[in-house]
Amino acid sequence: MFGNTFSHDILRKYVILFGTLFNNIYINRHDNTGKTIQTIKVPLSYGPKEKYLARLEGNPDLDNKIAMTVPRISFEMTSFQYDSERKLNTLNRKVKSNKYQYQPVPYNITFQLSVLVKNADDGTKIVEQILPYFTPEWTASVHLVPDMEDDPWDIPIIMNSISSEDTYEGNFETRRAIIWTLEFTLKGYVFGPTKRIGSGDGTDGGVIKYVDVNIRPTANVTTANTTNTAATETVHVYPGLTANGQPTSNAAESVNWTLINATDNYGFIHEFESNV
Repeated sequence: MFGNTFSHDILRKYVILFGTLFNNIYINRHDNTGKTIQTIKVPLSYGPKEKYLARLEGNPDLDNKIAMTVPRISFEMTSFQYDSERKLNTLNRKVKSNKYQYQPVPYNITFQLSVLVKNADDGTKIVEQILPYFTPEWTASVHLVPDMEDDPWDIPIIMNSISSEDTYEGNFETRRAIIWTLEFTLKGYVFGPTKRIGSGDGTDGGVIKYVDVNIRPTANVTTANTTNTAATETVHVYPGLTANGQPTSNAAESVNWTLINATDNYGFIHEFESNV
């Protein structure tokens, strides 16, 4: 699209970022004396809650070893919305070394987190480990575009709502699953292509190495900046580097300027020509 193929895996990084927040949740189960008899790590997976509800309904016995076990957490990305309040000047660009990139476009990305449990106690233990960190937002610092060696971007994740429901079939004593649903908004950015300074289409790293400055003094303002007026002074400016890799301003000591790279520690050579 638009004649430019690129990808920074930004959306994938947002999914990983969001999932990482909830991938290390444990719950303890106790006996009548309060002693911990079991510690369970809550599995986390990407997908809609309906998928896991269908799996539960396919096997009523949740304790069956071949069934999908609960408690379980699932999440999915549900919507995108352009955020005009965070819009940056799109004409501004960030420059790093010999590369540049225009300002990113702000988007609000909605995630839905579902906590599926068999009993109410497991659900409250999981939810209580999440809520204290969102007031109502939690901010992560993330490197999003490695090509630009960028500083970390602060990405707020805001909790919008939380609700619970009891899903079951049959009589009131037969409980299928309790579902806690938490909705979040991730305030992210989407980045355009990275280009190299001096390239017309971003495919090469063209660097200006040789500059000619022609001085044409004339009383005629109309022709002052045209080739109709003879140049009386010309200045040549180009990089200088010795064969040993030392910067120099002496043309006689320098290798050919076409052999000098933009990353070399070079000096500048100035040559003057007079046509007077």
